[in-house]
Amino acid sequence: MADASVITEPTKPANSRGRVIFASLIGTSIEFYDFYIYATAAVLVFPRLFFPAENEAAQLLASLATFGVAFVARPIGSILFGHFGDRVGRKTTLVASLLTMGVATVLIGCLPTAVTPGWEIAAPALLAIMRFCQGLGLGGEWSGAALLATENAPAGKRAIYGTFPQLGAPIGFILANTVFIVINATLPPEDFEAFGWRIPFLLSAILVIVGLYVRLKLIETPAFTKVVERNEVVRLPLGRVFRHNWRQIVQGTLIMFATYVLFYLMTTFTLTYGTTASTVEAGAAAAEAAGRPFDPDAFVPGLGYLRNDFLWMLIVGVVFFGIFTLVAGPLAERFGRKWMLTAVTAAIVVFGLLWVPLFGAGFPGVMVTLILGFTLMGLTFGPMAAFLPELFPANVRYTGSAIAYNLSSVLGAAPAPFIAVALWGAADGSPVLVGVFLAAAGVVTLVTLLLSKDTSEQDYVGTTSA
Repeated sequence: MADASVITEPTKPANSRGRVIFASLIGTSIEFYDFYIYATAAVLVFPRLFFPAENEAAQLLASLATFGVAFVARPIGSILFGHFGDRVGRKTTLVASLLTMGVATVLIGCLPTAVTPGWEIAAPALLAIMRFCQGLGLGGEWSGAALLATENAPAGKRAIYGTFPQLGAPIGFILANTVFIVINATLPPEDFEAFGWRIPFLLSAILVIVGLYVRLKLIETPAFTKVVERNEVVRLPLGRVFRHNWRQIVQGTLIMFATYVLFYLMTTFTLTYGTTASTVEAGAAAAEAAGRPFDPDAFVPGLGYLRNDFLWMLIVGVVFFGIFTLVAGPLAERFGRKWMLTAVTAAIVVFGLLWVPLFGAGFPGVMVTLILGFTLMGLTFGPMAAFLPELFPANVRYTGSAIAYNLSSVLGAAPAPFIAVALWGAADGSPVLVGVFLAAAGVVTLVTLLLSKDTSEQDYVGTTSA
């Protein structure tokens, strides 16, 4: 049980607005920066450096497997950090999750590769271990940042404050991909593959140091302070939340499902699809230039854009992601979380069914697809930092929201790259089945939202489970 005697003025918010916003934003910015640099490297360089295999498709699938390791670790991290977040407090737990995530990311930048003699087995194994540690930290980061923002928010502004940790996703994307673009532009391909890919991972140390400095200055949130003051800290939050709030866990997991599928299709899959050669001849030429084997029978055509060109296209789309993440907060306050998200999810279903005509319309169609997809991403992702925590009482809120958020990542995000690549290949290079997959995910979330209640008006600070 936490010691209530060390907390002064327990019902009065002690963190300034600016500190709350920055501390919640910096952590999720680092989280998504780490995700994007790994996702980009997993597509561009890890297949050849860590998983030399018979053909390019096998290399890519092996690399995406380590990408998915983090999603196995995330539910474990949600339980671990959720336990301490509900037992010890939000501040201490956020510092620990940031350290776990940040140290693992920096160490990835220091690893030898499988093409280094003697490291053929150890290198991919160590990469998987570091990715697992990243996942542990990620499992506790989002929920803590969401609670930091929303538990410090003034009345009637939880969804608005909740958009600030969500804004870390587009900021992290822009930072990560700008770094990759600059490195690609300044280093020849052989130097990028030799050492340039390590730079983004090592640079994350700067962000981690800044994040730790800000978070160590925080004071505990009013909601957790009140839990301690009332002597309502739960001894085993995991048992309590599954005993009393399992329906909310299922509900939150499915509400996030379409968001996660859209998120990973718009980032990981579109990068793969966009930069894959559009013809067998172009694919063979690219493989020859890179000095890797080429199997025409395993080749699946893409859009054929140059890597840096498509990254710039993605960055333009992500600007809309950031703008509409901020727009989503006021909309969720005005219309309620449920109905605002219901409308956006219905639009995601329609968007998935339009992938073929959009992607088939040349450069304008691709840009429209990216802008629409990331706009919908901002509108659906923005309210989640308020909606998911509002499903749970204060004394198990960290654990409950973290489990729901990260279970959704296992169901929606972890298999998405594999499913998308398989469907892309099954359709002989067409994105039609990938779009249908997105639409189906939207239907699952849409039904869940229609069966749920809006949480906008509940007592957020004072409620605790029995």
